[in-house]
This record gives sequence, structure tokens and C-alpha cells, in this order.
Amino acid sequence: MSDEPSQPAWKPRDPTVAGPPRKAARASSSRRKRTGWRRLLPTWRMVLGGFLLTALLLIAGFFAGYHLVDIPPANAAATAQSNVYLYRDGTPLAQKGDVNRENVRLSQVPDTVRHAVLAAEDRDFYSQPGVDPEAMLRAAWNTLTGKGTQGGSTITQQYVKNYYLGQERTLVRKVKEFFISIRLDREKTKDAIFEGYLNTSFYGRNAYGIQAAARAYYGKDAHDLTTGQGAYLATLLNAPSAYDVAGRPENRAKAIGRWTYVLDAMVKEKWLSPAARAATAFPDPEEATATTGLSGQRGYIVQAVEDYLTRHDVIDRKTLAQGGFRITTTLEQNKQESLAKAVDDQVMSQLDDGNQTDRYVRVGGVSIDPATGKVVAMYGGVDYTRQFVNNATRRDYQVGSTFKPFVFAAAVHNGSKTQDGKRITPNTVYDGTNKRQVQGWTGAPYAPGNEDDMDYGPISVRDATDKSVNAVYAQLAVDVGPAKVEQTAIDLGLPADTPDLNPSPSIALGPATASVLDMAQAYATLANHGKHTPYTLVEKVQRDGAELALPARQTKQVISREAADTTTAMLRGVIEDGTGTAAQTAARPAAGKTGTAEDDKAAWFAGYTPDLATVVTVMGQDPDTGAQKSLYGALGQPRTNGGGAPAQIWGDYTRTALEGSAVRNFDLVLADGAEERDKPWPDGSSDPSGPWGQDGYDFRESTRYDGYDGPGRPGGPAPADRPSARTSP
Repeated sequence: MSDEPSQPAWKPRDPTVAGPPRKAARASSSRRKRTGWRRLLPTWRMVLGGFLLTALLLIAGFFAGYHLVDIPPANAAATAQSNVYLYRDGTPLAQKGDVNRENVRLSQVPDTVRHAVLAAEDRDFYSQPGVDPEAMLRAAWNTLTGKGTQGGSTITQQYVKNYYLGQERTLVRKVKEFFISIRLDREKTKDAIFEGYLNTSFYGRNAYGIQAAARAYYGKDAHDLTTGQGAYLATLLNAPSAYDVAGRPENRAKAIGRWTYVLDAMVKEKWLSPAARAATAFPDPEEATATTGLSGQRGYIVQAVEDYLTRHDVIDRKTLAQGGFRITTTLEQNKQESLAKAVDDQVMSQLDDGNQTDRYVRVGGVSIDPATGKVVAMYGGVDYTRQFVNNATRRDYQVGSTFKPFVFAAAVHNGSKTQDGKRITPNTVYDGTNKRQVQGWTGAPYAPGNEDDMDYGPISVRDATDKSVNAVYAQLAVDVGPAKVEQTAIDLGLPADTPDLNPSPSIALGPATASVLDMAQAYATLANHGKHTPYTLVEKVQRDGAELALPARQTKQVISREAADTTTAMLRGVIEDGTGTAAQTAARPAAGKTGTAEDDKAAWFAGYTPDLATVVTVMGQDPDTGAQKSLYGALGQPRTNGGGAPAQIWGDYTRTALEGSAVRNFDLVLADGAEERDKPWPDGSSDPSGPWGQDGYDFRESTRYDGYDGPGRPGGPAPADRPSARTSP
């Protein structure tokens, strides 16, 4: 082995001699340096990194947005609804609320109408997610670049915009709409979203929601829409003002084109057969009309209905104010319109602008079905938007002599006797001397004057009722007992807290200030043979398809049938030849009583047929101060009393309201001694055992009678030709 060191496989480089390049040098020499404009372009590594970073940011932003953007509370405008008031038969009566909307359940919308909306707006709604990213990006790009707005949002997104957000067109709102739609699609059913969409969409004509639209364009409820009508409403969703053809002929071609597109899409989706499509004609909508607000009588009725619902704890005022209630009233449109027309014909059209007193005239009226207690008509004033106080429900005018029948009914019901121990009947004779002091009263002396200070001397209760003799009825109240009279009035229907309803002799003259509605309820009890059914103004209340419970109303016999029927028989004479002859225009068997408040500040007529109990009052009030005013000289008459305008309104209304219905006679059971005596009958005799009974009724077999021989009886004489069944004293 050599002791010489081994030689390396290479020799050290002589710096003066060129050799092979270093590796680093070779690598460096193989990469060209970027010069000029190329230095401004990103490398592929930069592009890839940027893409990955953007993707990460988008993913992070999506998750952050999904978790940070909660579903907000609904906006106030989207939840606002009107309360809709209907006549008994479902005809619209009034609407109260700032937004014309009435929510309905999806099940209340016909399938063909639902399919029409889907065909027009989002055919894949039930099978696709709640968002359409492509459409959203397109809309966002157009917004950013100033190219205007563009549709394409899903039904879910449109619902989110309508219900949770607003109508502003900004990128921020679009982003919120996107995330809320995703969350909503996961948390709510498709049906719930679709129902909300139908109830919040705008259809034009100030109609929000499918129900309001159905009413606005076709005058019907959503559940009654046809296929063609549903397709037209679906057409409106795209641009209501552009497709409303009523009064806009320039829109017709475009509207029919869009409507055709919707129907053809339904056929394509197999939601409509070609045959049904071919049979569908374009359904022209009705002319646009103003929303039924609170003008005229509507406001008074709405006010009375709301008071009824809140007072009976059906709905509290705060909840009622939120809207969404569908309230079917007991009012009947033909009777409501008949009452308003009668008031206009007999009073309002007769007022003279040059007569100062005519400025004070106010009218109130209520009509009730005696058998059911349902209010069928109400007149509250000339116009709710001009006079807000409801004259039918206010309790500040004396009822006057319309209270007297309650006194007599109490006498018969309680078997009361006179001061000398005789049982009180219609034939009981009292002293009708003007300002006669009542006997048997232990309180302060009381001697009421008769109207116009008339002296009547000895007079029967029957005739004292016809002539409304105060002296007789004040004594009668004492003989019965003022407390019993008060209780009878309450049992018949007057509220126990009626102002000035006090147990004293003056109670008979009607100082109590019951409302027209209160008095109508009491007279309806008399008409119903003494059976009292609490009145109601409401047939049904619904919200979102659910029906609310109404207060139970039990019918109760509050006074004997004999007491009620004998009172009725006696009140017939008031109309036949007493102070209420103007009511004969009803041309029906009728009973009633006139009344006048102190100083002629109010005049009343309260009466009934077997089918209808109605009370009308004409009252005086200063329009500037609200003070009660006398009606001397009103309507061109020196005095205003119950036998004038109130009786005329009553007769005119009753005739029209019952027109076309069968004439029914009173079926009465009279108390013993109720038959009229010592009066000449139509046959000239004075014997009630003869062929004629009271006013043409035959008492030979029974005190129960069905006959009627008064004005308007079938085949009978006209009122002017009618022979008087009774002569005045």
C-alpha cells in the first residue's frame, strides 16, 4: 500500500481557468428576469393563491353570515291588517285599518289559484332551495353597474323581502335577503312560506294579500276565485299598475299576454288540462272602487260592534287594534239601507239650511228581531266622518213616555192594585186631571202636568196610554211600586246603571236616559211575549280561519206572557187612534208608543210588529257646543213630538224592511179583564159577548186571539178608510 495520500476525483478549480458552472449559477441562468409590463402581471402562483384565499373568504363569509344574520321580527307593515266587517249574509259592510289586508290560510286558496301563482313566479318552489344564487348575482351586478333592477328571486326571497325586510333596492338588503331565505327555508315548511307570500304580496288597488285582491278585483272571497281569475291575480304580481285593465284599455293587450303565459305554464306543468285551458276566458275585473271605510253609517256600526266585543270580553281593544279579524255582524243589508233611506226621506232631506233649529236635528234608530235579539239595522247619525257620536247608543237623552208601557207591564205582571184595592187592567179608570198630586206616595209631593196642560178627568188606562196622560201614569207607578217598575224595566232590557232610572213616581214619565238600543231591546222583549234574549250585533268572529267564542245568550221569561201581551194589545191603540197614527204607514199589525223629552229636546217612537221591534228618536244638539237643544220649530213644525218625524220614520222603515214577507198577526194571550168594555164596537153594540171583540177580535171563545182588523190587514180597508174600533172620550 502506498503511503501517498489518495487523490480526489476532481481537482481544485484554478480561478484563472474556466470550468463547469456551479449548480446555483446554472439555475439562475435558466430563469429569465421579468422586465417591462410583464412585471405587472400576477404569476400563476399568485392567481392560485388569490383564488384559494377568495374561496376561503367566501366560505368563511357564508358561514359567518349564516350564523350572524338571524331571522328578524316581521316588519310592522307586513303584519298590519284591517278588520273586515260583513253583513249577516257575508256582503262587505266596512273595513277598518291602515292596510287593506286580510290574511287567509293556504287551505282557503283554491289549488288552481295556487298553481297560477307558482306558474307566474316560481314553478320549482316546492322542489328547489329557497334561494337562486345566479339570479341574485345578476340582480346585484345590475344594481352595482347602474343597469336597473331585475327580478328572478324565488318566492321565498320575495316573502322575506315583503315580511322581514323592506322594499329598498340595495346590495345590503339583497345580502340579508339571501341569508334569511336560506335559514327560513330550513326552519319553515314550504306551505307556511307560500301562505305568507300570498298574504303579503301587493296586487295593486291598495290590496295586500290574495283575499284583499279577490275583493278588490272581483268582489268575492279568495276561496271563490275561478282559475281564470286566479291567473289574472297572479299576473298582477309582476307589475300591478301595468296589468290592471279596468279603465286602462292601453294595458289590455299586455295583460292578456301575461295572463296567457301563466295559463300556458300551468298546462306545461300539468296543473291544468288543455281542455280546461281552452275553456278559460279572460275574466275582466270589476271597476276599481274606494275601499269601504267608515263614512256614512259604517263608522257607527263598527263603533257599536267593537264596543260589544270588548265589553263582552270577546277581544280586548289592543288585540282588536292589531287587525286581522273578520267580523260577521247580525245586520241585514236591505233593512240597514231601508232605515237610512227612511231617515233621509222623512227628516234629513226636509231640513232647511236657513232654519237655525234644523241645525240641531240628530236622528238615531235601532231595529231588532224579537225572536232572536239580533240587531238587524242601526242608524247612528248623518255621517260618522262628520258626527262621531253614535245617536243609537248614547245615553244622555230622556226617553219620555216610551217608558210608560213598562209601568203597565209591571202592573199586570205583579198583579198590582189601585189605591182602593182594584186590580189594574187596561179598563181601570184613573183621574187624568192636570197636575193632580199622586196619592199613597210617602216622599216629596209630586203633581206632574200633562202635555199642553190638558185635563182629562176620569179616563181608562187604555185611553191614558193612547193620549200619554202623565197624571195617570204617575199614580199608576205609585200603585205598582216604583221599585217594581224599575226592576221590570231592567228585566225587559234596560241596563241597571241607566242614568236617572230611579224608583220614584216620576219614573213613569221617562226621565231615564236609556239609549235607542236599550229601548229597542226592551220593546223586543214585549214583542216576544215577555221573553228576553240579550241583544247581539255579532254573528261570528274569525281570525286566520279560527272562530272565536261569543258570549252565551240565554232566553228567559222575564215577565208573564199575559203581562207582555196585554201591554201589546193596549199599545195597538196608540197607532190606531192615539198619538202614533203616523206609524200606520207600516201597513202591518203593529203596537207602539210615542214619547217626548222635557222641553222637546228629544222625540221618540218605539214600536213593533210580530217580526220587528224598532225604536227611533229625533234629538236636538248644538253642533258647536254639544249642548242639548229644544226642537221647537224644527222641520217647519211648531213642536217636535214622537207622533211626528219619529213615527213617520218608523212606519216608512217598517213597511220597506218587511216588504215581500208574509203579514203576520199578533198571537196574544191576554190577562183577565183586558177586554175593552163600555165602548161602542164596529157593529154598534157595547156588548163584548157579541160578534166583535176588542178592535175586531172575537172574545167569545177565548182571550187568545190571532185576528187583525187594523190598517194594512190582508183584504182590509186602507188606513184612511178604516172604521175606528174605538172612539175617543
